[in-house]
Amino acid sequence: MKKLITLLSIVGLFSCSKEFLDKRNLSQIVVTEFWKDSADAMFALNGIYDALQPTQMYGGCLNANAGLPMYDNFGDNCYNSYKYEGPGNYMIALANATTGMFQNLWAQSYAGIGRANYFIENIDKVPATELTDATKKQMLAQAYFLRASFYMNLAIYFQDVPLVLSVQNLNTGYLPKNTYAEVSAQIEKDFLAAASVLPNAYPAAQLGYATNGAALGMLARLYMYNKEYQKALDVTTQLLTLGYTLNASYANLFVPAGETSTEIVFAVRFVNNSLQGGETFSSTFVTLPKVNQQPMPNLAREYYCTDGKPITTSPLYNPANQKANRDPRFAASFYVVGDTYIAGQPVYQGGATPYGQRKYLRTTSVSGIAVSGAGSQDFYVLRYADVLLMRAEALIELNQLTPEVYTLINRVRQRVNMRTIEAAEGTNLSQDALRQILRHERRVEFAMEGLRFYDLKRWGLVEDAFKRAIADNIPGYVPVFQGLKSEIFPVPQTEIDVNNKMVQHPAWR
Repeated sequence: MKKLITLLSIVGLFSCSKEFLDKRNLSQIVVTEFWKDSADAMFALNGIYDALQPTQMYGGCLNANAGLPMYDNFGDNCYNSYKYEGPGNYMIALANATTGMFQNLWAQSYAGIGRANYFIENIDKVPATELTDATKKQMLAQAYFLRASFYMNLAIYFQDVPLVLSVQNLNTGYLPKNTYAEVSAQIEKDFLAAASVLPNAYPAAQLGYATNGAALGMLARLYMYNKEYQKALDVTTQLLTLGYTLNASYANLFVPAGETSTEIVFAVRFVNNSLQGGETFSSTFVTLPKVNQQPMPNLAREYYCTDGKPITTSPLYNPANQKANRDPRFAASFYVVGDTYIAGQPVYQGGATPYGQRKYLRTTSVSGIAVSGAGSQDFYVLRYADVLLMRAEALIELNQLTPEVYTLINRVRQRVNMRTIEAAEGTNLSQDALRQILRHERRVEFAMEGLRFYDLKRWGLVEDAFKRAIADNIPGYVPVFQGLKSEIFPVPQTEIDVNNKMVQHPAWR
């Protein structure tokens, strides 16, 4: 599974007419003489996974339109200094419906949906002598999982989008938008269908294919966004029994050696070789770490000292040695002024902010590939730490302030030897106190993993995040909060231009 087929191969398989490409139909695939055997089926299934890999999805970038790994730049976690990549201009109110980042996310998501629909409609054409019924159902479940995953990103960030559930042609492909509620209901249906069939695990050679746990975990994420906390609690109850654990080392999780950890519930897998381009979210520049995504000071201040207190109140904090006596996740995630960044290069002296991204970044050449080149690091879409914290949050929001809430959050803290809630904040805490603890824990646990904007949106805290970003006073960077325009992406103008049934989101009209 690590060696997913390349986009070039997929284009060759799912070829489209020039007329189709010019008219920008949402999802049409034309294929002849296919579906003869199990190899064809696997080729087509891998093609759906392949749609997760481009830069505008999970592949990352150094100097191009931003993808999902960079969504911490929407809000208060990171500063996108290369503003033309998308998030930077969005934050300063210079993005619009022609911004490439929006078009790329929309187009690539529908490309994946089109491949999933094609697979769902055609898998039964493979003769029973070539593919067992059980294998066919398992592959079909993966297609449902992937379709739901593409739609979840579209629904969360664009809100109302066309719900395309079958292969379209030039006569049927121009569709109006469906409501968020309709799309969300289909996402739930697809994840449930997938979870009912998918296995708990695969042989090592098939690592990366969607499992029962991946479907349940992504469903829990949807439920949390929709504030359906009882459903999220029920789903995570099942997840606790599937054998996932927290990786012993937080720092060693975000390197290739961590890719097989039992903490990883679902990841987009990458390899860089002569056939594939790899990923660039782990790539960096030689002189500065990931200069286009720089951690902001307000995020750095969020990491407590080892006594469990904020740096503003802890006697352990030393501003001359910021990593000393701090939550170990700080050192695992940040470079600070004076750090050795790349051997043979000057020590890190800061950029637009005094901090550089360390999490995920490669600082040595691998197999002859420079640190600025494409790499082979998997991107973790969902980790078990997220499952534990989603469950804790669901309990808090349901006002079920039982000892389990403390245990779940403490498990995540104690992995890095941070003090328990009882030792740091106390016992018998109020719902709001536990809510704030939970939100702090999510921020420092998942910083620079692309989840911050998702969290801010569902908590109703986007405007507060803009205020924190403004207060950091980064030269040349003045975020402007525009209400819903700062929370919802516009429908790409190219889609409106070719589809007279498509209307722009009210916030962007």
